[in-house]
Amino acid sequence: MDLGELNGPVLVFGGPYSNLSATREMKRIAEQQGIPAASVICTGDLVAYCADPTETVSLIREWGCHVVMGNCEESLAASAPDCGCGFDEGSACSLLSVQWYAYANNRVSPEQKFWMGGLPRQLRFSLSGRQFHVLHGSVTSINDFIFASTDHGYKAKQQQSVSAEVIIGGHSGLPFVSETTEGYWLNAGVIGMPANDGTSDCWYMLLEPQAEGIKASWHRLTYAVNETVESMKKAEISAAYATCLQNGLWPSLDILPEQEKRQTGKAIELRPILIR
Repeated sequence: MDLGELNGPVLVFGGPYSNLSATREMKRIAEQQGIPAASVICTGDLVAYCADPTETVSLIREWGCHVVMGNCEESLAASAPDCGCGFDEGSACSLLSVQWYAYANNRVSPEQKFWMGGLPRQLRFSLSGRQFHVLHGSVTSINDFIFASTDHGYKAKQQQSVSAEVIIGGHSGLPFVSETTEGYWLNAGVIGMPANDGTSDCWYMLLEPQAEGIKASWHRLTYAVNETVESMKKAEISAAYATCLQNGLWPSLDILPEQEKRQTGKAIELRPILIR
């Protein structure tokens, strides 16, 4: 789906993960900064670990921002037996996903699932003459885990395949920027869970046209964490992830490459870049 030319700034975020409080705060920030829904993009996985899946989906739809289909939307739309996250069978991540996926699958309405099934798998837009391509995992797989440490050559080939100077991905849960021979691969991070850095903050990204290029900057999202935790406790769901919301440490590192595992508990610092 091609959105054409967008007017900056453009706000990008990933993974609301059924975290209603965080999603409300993200919407409030967009409105406070005067960024219209037409210039807001979510990289998918509206529904996951937290306790308010239907309410979070309803809020996103009411907001009217652009949403790329994530693997969670794909699975829920098809009433699949699992979330389709790409976790190894029997891994801690896979076992932890069983409860929250069943919870969400039983609560998201048939009409919401139908809407999820119609979401675009990828988006394109231009900003100040640069071509951007937005997806969830990778060009070839909706649940491909792409991290900062992922081979830059692999990222560059993906960019070549869609003729994009910048790819914006999701799925991995961690904010990052990688420079490749073709341009940049960006990840805004997610707003529904911390980034495994020992803080309860989540992340989003802004793209702002400048005279000499486009400024990409990453920002921490602070919100009423205790509201989300209490909601999860009341629903008796995902105790391990409720703890993660507070201490900022993922309950399992199964999906992480070694470089990202070594960053566990270390506060993330991402400086703005200029895309020329």
